[in-house]
Amino acid sequence: MSRMPYDLVVAGHGRLANYLTKIGSILRDKRKRASFAMYAFGILGEGERKSVEPIAARASGDPELVRAYTERLLHFVGDAKWDDQEVRRLGSEHAIEAMATQDAVRVWIVDDTGMLKQGTHSVGVQRQYTGSAGKVANCQIAVTLCAATQYEAVPIDVALYLPESWTSDQALRKKARIPNDVTFKTKPELALEMIDRACLAEIPGEVVLADAAYGDSSEFRAGVRTYGLDYAVGIRAATKVFVVNAAGRQRGEATGVKDLAQRLGKKAFRRVTWREGTSPTKLSARFCFRRVKVAHDDGTALDEREDIWLVIEWRDGEDEPAKYHLTTLGRRMTKKEIVRIIKERWRTERVYQELKGELGFDHFEGRSFPGWHHHVSVVLCCYAFVVAERLRHFPPSAVQTKDSSQSCAA
Repeated sequence: MSRMPYDLVVAGHGRLANYLTKIGSILRDKRKRASFAMYAFGILGEGERKSVEPIAARASGDPELVRAYTERLLHFVGDAKWDDQEVRRLGSEHAIEAMATQDAVRVWIVDDTGMLKQGTHSVGVQRQYTGSAGKVANCQIAVTLCAATQYEAVPIDVALYLPESWTSDQALRKKARIPNDVTFKTKPELALEMIDRACLAEIPGEVVLADAAYGDSSEFRAGVRTYGLDYAVGIRAATKVFVVNAAGRQRGEATGVKDLAQRLGKKAFRRVTWREGTSPTKLSARFCFRRVKVAHDDGTALDEREDIWLVIEWRDGEDEPAKYHLTTLGRRMTKKEIVRIIKERWRTERVYQELKGELGFDHFEGRSFPGWHHHVSVVLCCYAFVVAERLRHFPPSAVQTKDSSQSCAA
């Protein structure tokens, strides 16, 4: 992401002021509105660290005022009561309005990212696996929901994953000020709650994308369908399915998708290009599509289960297929359309890079549950503004940028 905000011209500063005024209308209190604006300018500014003390130091411009500014922002982020969901909703609407002028917002992307931490006091922190580091590390995990077009993605909601070691320990709960009604929830359960909120807010979207950590959950897949949404989700190689015929009747016994791919062999795979252009921007791989019903014990008779696409990807230079997806996208869609939609999931890589690298998403140094959510709410609002400004200054063309092409190659 270009350093914010491409130097904002006078009109850009006016748009930012109007944007912050609109968000301030939710905060009502004059001091909260001023503190939100100060914090947002700190997040959007050039400083390396985007936590309270550095933001206060940059905002004050006077060493004698730093302490007062710090205390003011600490109160705003850690103690003041304001509605995170309403603030995020306004930010989402601002970005999506700009995105919709270029392309329809069809896709919601569920993902999670780790925030590395020192010590044991930050709310939700423990040694746990994070894909961000590719290993078990001392970190917090944030589950996110992004809305996306084929050109842009914006995070519209976020939830902190709290391990059972936190939700079951009353001393930890008290220290971190975790509300009494917050109980242990799996990542797929947190994702479904965010999808529910997005539906209630009438955020545009038709298809939910997620990796195997969510796609392997039959409860998650069923939950997405109850909202009238399609899904295209990753699954693990051991996931078992029944292959079905055109009438939806099973053919043979349940088999793991990896075993099925090996049995089908190379001749069953056909090349699909999901990003046109000349090399190296042209992206393609070999894919195989089969209608299946998932084999899982959820009390539903096999005849009553939905038959869906199993999409198997075999990349060039690899000895065997390595990516498996399930999707409810329609039979009449072309294979290329389905693959392109599946590939939109990797837009979150760019989102996380920008959230952390430019806007300090993982810079919060407080320890409380409310404080963490307030911090990320301001960050999400700032990102929404950046997305809208980027579209204003650099409207997308049919040719994708190098960054976008690389992110979709994952």
